[in-house]
Amino acid sequence: MQSAWKESIYLQREQLGRLLHEPLARLAERCVAAWGDRALLDDVLIEHFAEIPHCANLYCLGTDGVQICDNVTTSGLEPDHFGRDRSQRPYMKEAVPSWGFLLSDAYIALKKHRPSLTALQIVRDGTQVLGYLGADFDLRDLPVTSALYDEPGEWRQIKGDPSIRGSVFQQSRVESPMDRMLDQSLSILEELLTQRGVFQCQIHFSSSQATIWTVDDPYRYRILDQEALSDPDICLVYPAQPYPANAVIPASDIGPILDILRALRMADENIYLRLSSINIFNGMISLTFSCDGTHYMRHDEFLRKDLSFWFGSSG
Repeated sequence: MQSAWKESIYLQREQLGRLLHEPLARLAERCVAAWGDRALLDDVLIEHFAEIPHCANLYCLGTDGVQICDNVTTSGLEPDHFGRDRSQRPYMKEAVPSWGFLLSDAYIALKKHRPSLTALQIVRDGTQVLGYLGADFDLRDLPVTSALYDEPGEWRQIKGDPSIRGSVFQQSRVESPMDRMLDQSLSILEELLTQRGVFQCQIHFSSSQATIWTVDDPYRYRILDQEALSDPDICLVYPAQPYPANAVIPASDIGPILDILRALRMADENIYLRLSSINIFNGMISLTFSCDGTHYMRHDEFLRKDLSFWFGSSG
């Protein structure tokens, strides 16, 4: 099944294709009479440039991918592109569909080093293919026509550094300052998450710190070192407030989630939890283990897993 972001890209490209196909097809027809004459092609592209929405550059190419006119831009002509061989550019390596219009995959532009894409329209004189009309677009100028995708909730496992995985049984967990006061640290985090407006936290077990984000100031993170995580007075810094009604994780589940994280940290000397994050709004738990593998899992699925899921029957 496609991931949500790929589906969102598909919908966005579909909308852009509908927006660009017809005006480029009309302009390609107008280019036929001027084909082979650099000055006349420039004039045609200048006259109709405004008809191609959000366009950065217009130009014509022969069937060999060599440019046969100047670049036409919002600021006028760029003659240094005449004769440019574009045959090795990413958009020229994609197959143009039978209907004669291609909206390329995004690529990094050579000049501005920004994400861009190109639309190619075949120019035909009857049944003869003369070449291509090209239109470049800066992704910054294109409208976003599809809604921002939701992060999928399925369990995902992402493998990390192979060198770390290969030596995992040659290392063992070294007790961190957080480990020595883990019950107190997790109780403080439970208070912050359920009563003090913290909606996301990353718990760095091995380095004895937590990074937190609050609903009152969501664009800035704050780092709680082990001194803060061992002092319940830290809760006084964050005012008490109601648990968000639109949180996906119920407040009553935060304690059991932290209990499982404690167990995953302590259950095995070779395979142990190094880093975990909780986000109450998207309902996801992430876990990074000593083998450098990372898991993403919905909180309710996470709560259903026992230690044997993570460590096998011996766990």
